[in-house]
Amino acid sequence: MSLLFIAFFSSLFLILGIIRYKRLHEQFSGDYDLSGPQKFHTNNTPRIGGLGIYLALWVATAAAFFKETHLVQFILFVLLSALPVFAAGLIEDLTKKVGVKIRLFAGLLSGALLLYFFQITSIRLDVWGLDALFMNIWVAGIFLAIACSGLSNAYNIIDGFNGLASMVAIISTAAIAFVAFKVNDIELVYLALILLGSIAGFFIWNYPKGLIFLGDGGAYLIGFVIAALTILLVQRNPSVSPWFALLVNAYPIFETLFTIWRRSVHQGKNPGLPDGAHFHSLIYRRVMRWANPKSAQIDHHYLGNAQTSPYLWVISCLGVVPAILFWNSTLLLMLSTIIFMLLYVYVYRRVVRFNKPSWLSPPRDKEIN
Repeated sequence: MSLLFIAFFSSLFLILGIIRYKRLHEQFSGDYDLSGPQKFHTNNTPRIGGLGIYLALWVATAAAFFKETHLVQFILFVLLSALPVFAAGLIEDLTKKVGVKIRLFAGLLSGALLLYFFQITSIRLDVWGLDALFMNIWVAGIFLAIACSGLSNAYNIIDGFNGLASMVAIISTAAIAFVAFKVNDIELVYLALILLGSIAGFFIWNYPKGLIFLGDGGAYLIGFVIAALTILLVQRNPSVSPWFALLVNAYPIFETLFTIWRRSVHQGKNPGLPDGAHFHSLIYRRVMRWANPKSAQIDHHYLGNAQTSPYLWVISCLGVVPAILFWNSTLLLMLSTIIFMLLYVYVYRRVVRFNKPSWLSPPRDKEIN
């Protein structure tokens, strides 16, 4: 637990420094584009929170050198693997000039480095006929590299409101730490707790008022490390079902796949272009804005923003909770995955058609003080 607290306080104070001295870097780090369809903030805000998280991970790794030396190489390999995708995202945060293809390639490179450092040559899916295919080193390598890049981008997609992506990551990381503890994989437990502490230090400043954003670098970093944790958990522990890796990340994964289908098939648009029809965007526009009319005003804008995220935290838990309960049962995890997807589509359709379920409707505020 000491490494968790070291990571937490390192992240907390590093990010405080970024916020405190933002006048020195905000012309580069600020998110000054307030007009995009996926934008819901009203002030130029630093979007390099991921830098604080990444540095905090390194501080905790340095502390592990003195406290738990056997952990250092393991954590070091993960952080070095994460460097390409994090760097691509951070450079985009600072320059706004790194294209989507370059960031996707950086994610693939990070995935390839992870496979190289940990000598992963095959995977299992517990699906008849596919496991034999994924025994091939090239098939397994390509699949896992895409999975790492995909989850990195998935966290970037859901990073739309204060506290949304960071709390979803905290919930998933806590679940991974729990299962790693159950199977006595101590190295993964430590890495998961260090990541959790680093994200929690950022969360303090991001929620509810959004004093700093994750940015692409932070979202890619979190998504990649969580992908690494789940891949290594399944690969190192045969008792853990590979479907745990899917269900514990069900919300960001399915949001991404659903977004690709919605844009390319349903709307006939480029799936890489931003829009305002993500699940979290709809919750804000058609639930929170209705409940809090004054949230559209600058003085109260953060209220509707912050109140949106807990709805998606609950959605995320609908995948994480059964993942924790049935972590070693492929059949039950498969059934839970199907139920999650059906529930997601059902609620999304209700909200997009202005017919939201009653449990999604908060009390309507007449006055905001």
